[in-house]
Amino acid sequence: METIAEQDIQEMPLSSPFFRTKVERFLEENGLRSEALDFYYTIQSSDASIVAGAGIAGDVIKCVAVCHAARSEGLLVPLISHVVSEAAARGILNLKVFTKPEYRAVFESLGFTVLATAPLAVFMENGHGLEDYCRYLGEHKASAVIVMNANPFTLGHKYLAEAASRFGSRSVAVIPVREDVSEFTYYERLEMIRKGCEGLAEVVEGSSYQISAETFPTYFLKDLSDASETQMRLDIDLFGRHIAPALGAFARYVGSEPTDPLTARYNALMKEILPGYGLEVVEVPRFEAEGVAVSAARVREALEGGDFASAAALTPPSSYPYLLAALAERALRLELDTPLKPGLVGPDGPGAHKDMDYALMLRSIKALRPFWSRMAVATDADELRRLGIEAEEAMLAATGGVNTHRGAIFALALALNAVSTLPTHQGRKVEALNTQALIQNRLSEIAQAIFDKSLTHRELHFTPKSHGEEATSKYGVKGARQMALDGYKPLFEDWLPYYRSLANDELQIQKTLLRIMSTLDDTCIIHRVGYDRAQEVKKDSFAALGMTAPLSSRPSNRGPRQLQIGGVKQARGEISKLCSQFATEGVSPGGAADMLALTLFINSILKTN
Repeated sequence: METIAEQDIQEMPLSSPFFRTKVERFLEENGLRSEALDFYYTIQSSDASIVAGAGIAGDVIKCVAVCHAARSEGLLVPLISHVVSEAAARGILNLKVFTKPEYRAVFESLGFTVLATAPLAVFMENGHGLEDYCRYLGEHKASAVIVMNANPFTLGHKYLAEAASRFGSRSVAVIPVREDVSEFTYYERLEMIRKGCEGLAEVVEGSSYQISAETFPTYFLKDLSDASETQMRLDIDLFGRHIAPALGAFARYVGSEPTDPLTARYNALMKEILPGYGLEVVEVPRFEAEGVAVSAARVREALEGGDFASAAALTPPSSYPYLLAALAERALRLELDTPLKPGLVGPDGPGAHKDMDYALMLRSIKALRPFWSRMAVATDADELRRLGIEAEEAMLAATGGVNTHRGAIFALALALNAVSTLPTHQGRKVEALNTQALIQNRLSEIAQAIFDKSLTHRELHFTPKSHGEEATSKYGVKGARQMALDGYKPLFEDWLPYYRSLANDELQIQKTLLRIMSTLDDTCIIHRVGYDRAQEVKKDSFAALGMTAPLSSRPSNRGPRQLQIGGVKQARGEISKLCSQFATEGVSPGGAADMLALTLFINSILKTN
């Protein structure tokens, strides 16, 4: 083996399948598992075999390995030194590492300090990140601490904060887990916790020093069953060594865990470890609703099923805007993720678009997420307009200037703001028809207020204008403006009832889209292919659903008409023909797509079962 001075330390281009496979094979040969990495550096022998390697993911060193034959060559120190230098060159000045206890001395020799220990792992860093965070915590003294993920913040979280503030604690600090792998972003969770704990506890910023299953690497553990135990022990040890002393705390409050064995084990480990640091662990019985323990998982399950009322019943009103934001994103994702949408972007292709694809649309949806909760609580038309403008700017920044969701931003902003005024409280569901009438009235009122403002703010973009207004004035069709002023009457009287009538149909969303296309004068289509072809598109949509005559936009006394299709196979065939035809002609029913998303969102608000 040549000396390290004669070796080149090389970055492996992980974007290449060949080199990525080479790294994975090297790790596997040395008893390690590969993990997601941003960069990987290696020392190779004369025959191009990897003999040592180390990578970086975010600000964490991962996948450190030296082959058995080279472990006496002293390769680890120069390799890690190189990785630290490369990280610094990339602006990463505070590196962390989770490693085996036997490597502790190597990392200490390179300036890393121990933050926490467990039987199978050591957590270390080479900067002052934890020291700085503890200095910040020292400005927020508290006698008791609650650490919560709050994904989202529920009545159970509020009950725990109330219990801690009530049972003899002079002050309570709540620390949110800082990560963005949850349904709700860190900043959404932080705001929910702050609003939900107002008057009960002080909410401080979270940090990357809460060790979770998402942040803790497992590549060096021989048995994956050891991972959760090791992660929990490190997290508890770090809390006892650093976090609690910085706050001056002497107690940690936790909720009991009747169902999840991992959380129950975490509670047991806290009771075992933290008393050694002079900390009492107070386990509060889980808050129950209707005899069942309230959990964030139950709320997420309700949201996934598009059931706002059930989710709201488990959360305080301060969380409602964030539940609504999740449902707005869900509606856009459902529309995007549905295949077989004539002319529209979906998982099966870009439809009639040359400037959009699935990835672009997804970036747009993600860019809009922070605005939905703020739109829900906007107090007047000016604020809602301003948020709409900011949302459009964020969309265009994410898409490189492509207008992907301008119409949806407008419609969903109105709906979010209208829904936020509903008299819905936890544990109670407002009667559906009354709620529907309230929403329609509020939609119309908010739209009128916004358009009144637009008379003196024509330079603002948060209006459904340009091509849509041009088509409206030229052909006399109802554009987005008039649809909003009418409270989206066709949605409530036709599209939504029809969508619900197809509850057991696997093509429910596609057929609802065609129903909308059959009745809507889509100004996006008019702009692209002209008024006459747009009218043919409506007829084409009827035909695809087996219709022989246009539908009236007015509901009959018998309720929504059932569109007959001879089986799923035939339905798919008819819709596929339209997809091919519209893609060829450049027909894109963007307005119908916006109305489909709005229909899906409103359905989640009015759902009663």
